[in-house]
Amino acid sequence: MAETVKERIVTLIPGDGIGPEITKVAVNVIEATGVKIKWEEVLAGESALCEYGDPLPEHVIASIRKNRVALKGPLTTPVGGGFQSVNLRIRKALDLYANLRPIRKFPGIKTPFDNIDLIIVRENTEDLYSGLEHIVVPGVVESLKIITERASKRIANFAFSIARRWKRRKVTAVHKANIMKLSDGLFLKTVREEAVKHPEIEYNELIVDNAAMQMVMNPSQFDIVLTENLYGDIFSDLAAGLVGGLGLAPGANIGDGVAVFEAVHGSAPDIAGKNIANPIAIILAGALMLDWMGETEAAKKIRKSVELVLEEGKVRTRDLGGTANTVEMGDAIIEKILKM
Repeated sequence: MAETVKERIVTLIPGDGIGPEITKVAVNVIEATGVKIKWEEVLAGESALCEYGDPLPEHVIASIRKNRVALKGPLTTPVGGGFQSVNLRIRKALDLYANLRPIRKFPGIKTPFDNIDLIIVRENTEDLYSGLEHIVVPGVVESLKIITERASKRIANFAFSIARRWKRRKVTAVHKANIMKLSDGLFLKTVREEAVKHPEIEYNELIVDNAAMQMVMNPSQFDIVLTENLYGDIFSDLAAGLVGGLGLAPGANIGDGVAVFEAVHGSAPDIAGKNIANPIAIILAGALMLDWMGETEAAKKIRKSVELVLEEGKVRTRDLGGTANTVEMGDAIIEKILKM
């Protein structure tokens, strides 16, 4: 993680749909911790497309490169056509090779499982998300799955480094090397080579379909899940569903000395502007961001405050079974922070 910096300037991307509402609340929560941040706001997504003719103008990437850190609201990705995913473009432009998704069961949230505290580490730059597709002949499309030793090695190193730094006990590699013997085989071979360098950390492997079954039957067996891009995308949402949904799931995209933190859920245009969206995911993403900046005490305050509010159960947005609005949820968390 990055060292604490003297001048904290953070790129802020409000996002589409509910993005501006929840990012505003997240900014208020972060500032309530006492950390002084200057927010450099830039537009991306549909709003940037309308303003600049490009959903990801070059000055957005330039801002993140300069500041080294960004907090991003959800961005709309057209399905089956339209412009390329802005999230994907940001990751590629900045080489944000590691996607980090902590999945934690909070007290007060009713789910079938009580003991879930895992981290999904997902390779973030290649695999089928390389976006290399073409029409072979009419009616036949080929999509290329790219796996490289370089990308596999650095994501494996990242996962074991996180395990060591955060005192995690086990890394589970998820793959399909029994079928994709060359691509997933290369990934698995590279991860094994990294695992032997860390004998203090338990290591095991699961084929992806078995891993999916194990995740919904006994999620507490997982600690750090290390996997490729597509599997990681699917597993992140699957695991989030076990703890209450994407409204409680933060995410981080991390490269060498640069990182973008985000709520991983969609832009929810159907409820945009209604002040009813759950802001907790991006608030927790803000806590991850503070950790990365070296502001660990402020990050702890945010997580503890979220935990206390959810445990009390008096203030909850409708996706969590309550009636509170976006601002009320943020205010409840801020109230806990200020009492610490």
